[in-house]
Amino acid sequence: MTSKASVSLQPALSPNAVTVLEKRYLKRDLSGKPLETPADLFRRVAEAIASADAVFDKKADTTKLADSFYSIMANMEFLPNSPTLMNAGRELGQLSACFVLPVGDSMEEIFDAVKFTALIHKSGGGTGFSFSRLRPANDVVMSTTGISSGPLSFMKVFDIATETIKQGGTRRGANMGILRVDHPDIMDFIMCKADQKQLNNFNISVGMTEAFMEAVEKDQEYDLKNPRSGEKCGTLNARKVYHRIVKQAWENGEPGIIFLDRLNRDNPTPLIGEIESTNPCGEQPLLPFESCNLGSINLGKMVKSGDVNWTKLKEVVKLAVKFLDNVIEVNNYPLPQIDQMTRSNRKIGLGVMGWADMLILLGIPYNSPEGIALGEKLMKFINEEGHAASRELAKVRGPFPNFKGSIYDKPGLAPIRNATVTTIAPTGTISIIANASSGVEPLFAVSYIRQVMDKNILVEVNPIFEKIAKERQFYSQELMEAIAQHGTIHDITAIPEDLRDIFVTAHDITPEDHIAMQAAFQLHTDNAVSKTVNFTSEATVEDVEKVYRLAYQSGCKGVTIYRDGSRDEQVLSTGKKEEKTEAVATTVEDKHSFKRDRPKALKGWTYQMQTGCGPLYITVNEDKQGLFELFTTMGKAGGCAASQAEALGRMVSLAWRSGVQARQVIKQLLGISCHCPSGFGESKVLSCADAVAKAIQAHMHAAGYDTGIEKTGHERGACPECGGPVEHEGGCSVCHVCGYSECA
Repeated sequence: MTSKASVSLQPALSPNAVTVLEKRYLKRDLSGKPLETPADLFRRVAEAIASADAVFDKKADTTKLADSFYSIMANMEFLPNSPTLMNAGRELGQLSACFVLPVGDSMEEIFDAVKFTALIHKSGGGTGFSFSRLRPANDVVMSTTGISSGPLSFMKVFDIATETIKQGGTRRGANMGILRVDHPDIMDFIMCKADQKQLNNFNISVGMTEAFMEAVEKDQEYDLKNPRSGEKCGTLNARKVYHRIVKQAWENGEPGIIFLDRLNRDNPTPLIGEIESTNPCGEQPLLPFESCNLGSINLGKMVKSGDVNWTKLKEVVKLAVKFLDNVIEVNNYPLPQIDQMTRSNRKIGLGVMGWADMLILLGIPYNSPEGIALGEKLMKFINEEGHAASRELAKVRGPFPNFKGSIYDKPGLAPIRNATVTTIAPTGTISIIANASSGVEPLFAVSYIRQVMDKNILVEVNPIFEKIAKERQFYSQELMEAIAQHGTIHDITAIPEDLRDIFVTAHDITPEDHIAMQAAFQLHTDNAVSKTVNFTSEATVEDVEKVYRLAYQSGCKGVTIYRDGSRDEQVLSTGKKEEKTEAVATTVEDKHSFKRDRPKALKGWTYQMQTGCGPLYITVNEDKQGLFELFTTMGKAGGCAASQAEALGRMVSLAWRSGVQARQVIKQLLGISCHCPSGFGESKVLSCADAVAKAIQAHMHAAGYDTGIEKTGHERGACPECGGPVEHEGGCSVCHVCGYSECA
C-alpha cells in the first residue's frame, strides 16, 4: 500500500532527466509509450527492494521502509545503478551492473564464457575478463598436436558476440579485457586497439605487478611466464614495455593500467580466490563469477548553510547500505554460479556523485589543497559509516557466508554483512537523472549546446551556475552561448573571478590534480575509484608517463587517461592535401552566395556501402578545386529510400559547390541512425545518411585529404544517438543529453 506522504513527494526532474527516463528506464508498451511516470518508477523500485526485509523478519514493516527508499530516490539524494532502476519490480529482475567471468584455457571453458557473456549482456550487465590464463599464440595444443591462436583471437570472438546482442535497446554490452604484463603475448595486447577498428566493445587494461614496476624503476629485464605450464618463457625490458603502454595510451587512451597486486592486497576473501579482473570501467575488482550492485549518494544534496551536512549524509549512508544489501536478496541472477558467489560474499559498492557540485556550493576550487583534503575526509566518513551500517545489519542478518578466513575475521572485530562496502563508480546516466556532476569528476562543462528532436538548438547551463548568475545579475543568453562555444569560463572576464575559480571543468585542471583527487578518494574506498585523467591534445607522451608514475606512487589501483581528440576523427596533416574551399557570402546585403559552375566532364569514384535497405552506391566527383558533387544509387530498391538518398546527394552537392567543407558534411551526417542498421563493428552502417558520411570519409582518406573535423572549445565528439556532446569520464564515454554510454 502506498502512503500519502510518498504520493505527495514528486521528483523534481530536469528536462534532460525526463528524456533519459522515458527513453531508457520507464516501462513501455509495444508501441513505445511509457506505462509509468518517474514517480511510479521510483515507487516500483522502492517497494521491490524493501520487500527483502520480509526474508529476515516476517513482521517487517516493508511499507515504511519503501517510503524511506522512495524518499531518497525522489529527492535525488541516492540512486542505485541503472539495472536496478530499470528492472526492480519487473519480470527480468536482474539488478546488478557488473560481473566478472573466468576464461579458462580450453575450448570448452572459453565458449562457456562466451555463452555466459551473452546471457549477462542480454540481462543488462557488463562483463570483465582476464585472458591471462590462455596459453600464448603459437604454443602447443596437446589434444590436437596443433598450435594455439592466443588470447587476442578469442577476445575478438567475445567482441563479436557482444556486438550481436542488443540488450533490448536499453543498455549496450561492454567488456573489460585484462592481460597480465608477464603474459608472453603482452606486446600484441598493448597494440590490439591501435587502429581503432577492432575490439570496440572492449576497454582494455594491462595488469601490472609490483615486480614489473620495480623493474621499470631499475630499467631491468623481467620474466614472461607461460600460463599453461607456469614456466619462464622469455624476458622483456620493463621500461620499453612500459613506454609502449604509455605511448599507446597517449595515442588513443588505451590500454589503461590496473595494479593487480594492489587489488589482491585488499582482496577481502583471499581464501576464496584471486582477483584477476574488474568490471568494464575498472572500479570494481571481482572474483570469477562474482557480481556487484552499485549505488551513489548525491553530494550536492548534502550541503546545508554553506557546510557539509554530516548528519544528513550519515542517515543516507545507512539507508543506502541497507538498500544495496537488499538488492542482493531480491536480485534475479543470470547464472546459478553468480547467484552463489554473490550471495556468499555480498559485495556492495556505495559511491558518490555530485562531488563537483558540493565543492562549488562550498566555494572550494576542485583543484585546490582544500578540495583534495575535503575529498579524503568525506570518503573516510562515508567508508566508516558504511562499514558501521554493514556491521549493524550483520547483527540481525548475519555476516556474509565467506566471512571465516576473510580480512574481517580477526579477534575484537565485529562481524560485517558485506565483504566490500564502498566503490567510486562512473555515474554517467544516473547523474543526468539526478542533475548532478558525475562521480568524483570535475564539471564536464559549465554550458553546452544540444540539438533537440525538432533540430532546434538549446543551450544547457549548469543549474548552480545559472542560479548564481541570475542572483548576481550577470546572466544573459548571449553569455551562456559564448560559454558553450568557448568550453570554459576560465578566461571570460565578464564573469566574476571568484566564480571562475570554483566553476572549473575537466580541461581547466592539470592531470596531476586529477590524480591527486583520485588518490584522495582511493585512500578510504574498499574497491577502486573510476576516474578519467584528461589531457589537452597538445600533451606529450612524457606527460602521460608522468601521470602513470604518479598514479602508482599515490596509491591508485589503476588509471585511465584521455587526451582530447585522440579517439575522435584524427587530423592527418603530414603530407596531406588541404580541402579547397571558396568563401561563402555571410552579410545580409549579399543576396547570392558564390556557387561553382559544373564542367562538362568530371572525374569520380564510386563506393558501395551496405545499408539496411540494401546496397547503396555513392559516387563522389571532383573538379580542379576539389570535391564537387555526390550521386547515390540505391541498388534495386526504390520508393522512399531511393528518393531520400537522391535528395541527400543533391544537398551535399549543393553544399560543396557553395563552399561548404566536406568535413562539415561528414560531421552533420555521421552517426545518424534509422530503424534498420546494417553490419557490426567498424563496418556498421546506421542509416543511408551515415553511409554517405562514411563513403565521403573513405574517399578523403584514399585521396589524401585532411579529414580533421574542426572543433570549437573542447569538443569531444558527437553522440551517435542524439548528436549531443560526448564526455570521456570515469573510464567511459557518456552523452549528458540523452544518457547514451559506450559502457554498460
